[in-house]
Amino acid sequence: MAADLQAKYQKLAQEYSKLRAQNQVLKKAVVDEQGQGTSLKEELKMKDQCVRKLQQEMDSLTFRNQQLAKRVELLQEELVTTEAKGKKNKQKNADPPSQMNQQLQSVFDEDLQNKIEENERLHKQVQEAQEKHRQIETELRERLVVLERDTMQHHAVVDGLKQKYMDTIEKLQNDKANLEMIAVVGLEGGVEGALVKSHSLEREAKECRLRTEECQQQLKNIHADLSSRLDQSTSIIQEKIPFNDRRFAEYNTLDVPVHDRRHQLKARDLNGQALAFVRDLVGALLNLHTYTEQRIQIYPIDSATDTISPLNQKFSEYLHENAAYVRPLEEGMLHLFESITEETVTTLETTVKLKPFSDVFTSYVCFLKKILPYQLKSLEEECECSLCTANLQARNMELQSDMQKMTAAFEKLQVYISLLTLPSTTPEMLLQTNHNVVFTQLAACLHSLHDVMKDISKHYSQKVSLEQELPTITQKLKNTNDCILSSVVALSNVTGKVGTFFSNNLDFFTAPSVYGSRVGMGIIDPLAAECMLENKKKAAAYIKSLKKSCPGSVPYEEALANRRTILSSTESREGLSQQVQQSQEKIAKLEQEKEHWMLEAQLAKIKLEKENQRLTELESQLKTTFTGPVPSIGSIQENGAIAKIEELQLVERDSSEPVRCTSLVGMLTTSIINNEIPDAESREQLIKSHYMMRVAELTSQLQIADSKSVHFFAECRALVKRLALAEKSRETFSEEIKVANQNVVRLQDELTTTKRSYEDQLSMMSDHLCSMNETLSKQREEIDSLRMGSKGNAKKNRGR
Repeated sequence: MAADLQAKYQKLAQEYSKLRAQNQVLKKAVVDEQGQGTSLKEELKMKDQCVRKLQQEMDSLTFRNQQLAKRVELLQEELVTTEAKGKKNKQKNADPPSQMNQQLQSVFDEDLQNKIEENERLHKQVQEAQEKHRQIETELRERLVVLERDTMQHHAVVDGLKQKYMDTIEKLQNDKANLEMIAVVGLEGGVEGALVKSHSLEREAKECRLRTEECQQQLKNIHADLSSRLDQSTSIIQEKIPFNDRRFAEYNTLDVPVHDRRHQLKARDLNGQALAFVRDLVGALLNLHTYTEQRIQIYPIDSATDTISPLNQKFSEYLHENAAYVRPLEEGMLHLFESITEETVTTLETTVKLKPFSDVFTSYVCFLKKILPYQLKSLEEECECSLCTANLQARNMELQSDMQKMTAAFEKLQVYISLLTLPSTTPEMLLQTNHNVVFTQLAACLHSLHDVMKDISKHYSQKVSLEQELPTITQKLKNTNDCILSSVVALSNVTGKVGTFFSNNLDFFTAPSVYGSRVGMGIIDPLAAECMLENKKKAAAYIKSLKKSCPGSVPYEEALANRRTILSSTESREGLSQQVQQSQEKIAKLEQEKEHWMLEAQLAKIKLEKENQRLTELESQLKTTFTGPVPSIGSIQENGAIAKIEELQLVERDSSEPVRCTSLVGMLTTSIINNEIPDAESREQLIKSHYMMRVAELTSQLQIADSKSVHFFAECRALVKRLALAEKSRETFSEEIKVANQNVVRLQDELTTTKRSYEDQLSMMSDHLCSMNETLSKQREEIDSLRMGSKGNAKKNRGR
């Protein structure tokens, strides 16, 4: 029985190991399929890009087809007109159909047949490309569906294996329980071996139970601890972290990355070296185009003695405009150099100044493509010259192929530079995994451009040496050839330096971006990069503000004392206001009493002056009356009575005159009527009524002033509020103005780009029209020659 159980255990263990190995294999297969799925998605994206390119080519072909259709219509109209003219000539002369009309008809038929065949061939190519793209797309979609189905099956197999593992575990537990029961039965049977084995099994089972209980207890404790920590952390997260932006990649792109000052300094240094190389390249290109224009004016026909051909005239006009296309290259690289500083973060996503340089380079490449056919025709015209030898013709042919290669190399370079500008404008068009490929291809393109420039310098030096042997060569042409050769050699040297510079620093250019070190950043948007740079400036300003020294603080005890005094003063504010009111009332009463007593003192002073004046008058009268002998007592009494009578008369005389009382406040005038002296009560009543009127006027003025002050205070508060609102509105308007200015700048940039694109299209169309006009002129010349030949034949026939 034990042997059977052991065999079962071994079988189960073997099956378990097999299933485990199968599970690992399936996991590897699932991971491989996922990798293949991602690679297929990337391949699908590349195919979509190819489809877009094919669609663009198809649009260009349709445009060309429309032009050809218009050309066919024009030719048909000309054919109709020529047939009508032929019919008229037939009616006039009644001659048989001439050979000229037949030849014209055959020429037009051949041209029409060629255009129709070319149109059919182009349609076939477009249809084949569309069919090929559809087949590739359907194959990729079918493959993607199959892979998704396989992944679903693999997931189902993994789930089934997990379920099978659970079933085998339950089965093993049941077998274990059966074994324990068998061990108990063996004990009852009295088998000694089974008894020993059962004791050992029981001991192991007890130990296992104890271990399981300990493990369960530890698991409960750990679960309780983790649950408490989880609750605490969730509460802290809910209370303290209301907004968690680590889950969203578009928010992670706004994080300020680690600032690498060495990286920035090296980027600025490399950009400075590139600026120096671009300046040398611009100077060499300007010299090449300028001296080429000068050579056209001299050779093969000197413009000073004779007129040059129309083609060379047009070529010279185009070359005269070279500075408008070459100079902006240096300006664009200078702006790019100025945008890279120690404070910025330099990556392909943040270098927004690379787009203007790419646009300027694109315009220069269009200029090269525009002057290329004229350059080739000019070399052909030099070959047609009578003094041109076979070796010189061979050198001219080599220069023609070299010029085509140079234009193609510049065009290829422009494609890779425009690809490098995509991360700063539309990052979804160029994945980060393809940055290294673009940089390596750009380095290879620079080396190929250097090779082309070496070939041009070699072939042109041979051409110059051959032209030196011509007998009709002038000193002016020699100097011009030497200048062109020096400019070509300078171009070769500059392109070689640029290629070696780019190859030596290719590791720096292809190094992973600083955003790759941040978790979950992914593709960064140009607007997000701009916001990130603003956040970096704010963070630097915040750190700088933290480094400032804090102002001196008030000691704690002094602050407590100040707080107590403030609290006590606020509590006793009402009492102090009441005391102030009472003291003001007391001051007002005391001022009234002061005025009253000052008035009384003035009245008493007036009385004293009057009494003193009266005494002086009486003394003077006594002196005048008693100038004789000394009077007796009776006479003195009589004189005293007389003086009293005179005094009464004086008082009566003075009673009719008013009495004036002046004070600090005003002046009071009183009069004595009916020989009565005013008493103190009437005088006091008058003073009181006067001062009460004065106090009432002052209180009314004070109330008016208080109301005005309250009104002014309310107006000031309203003005302050209006000022705050005006400041806010000014800030909002300033922000709106900034946004509007940014929109204006963006629209101007778009306008300039559209204008450039339209100008390029117009230049291409004008070139095409020129070539068509040339072909038309050639056809007309052939027609005229055929007409002249037909007329000559007709005259010969008539002469016969």
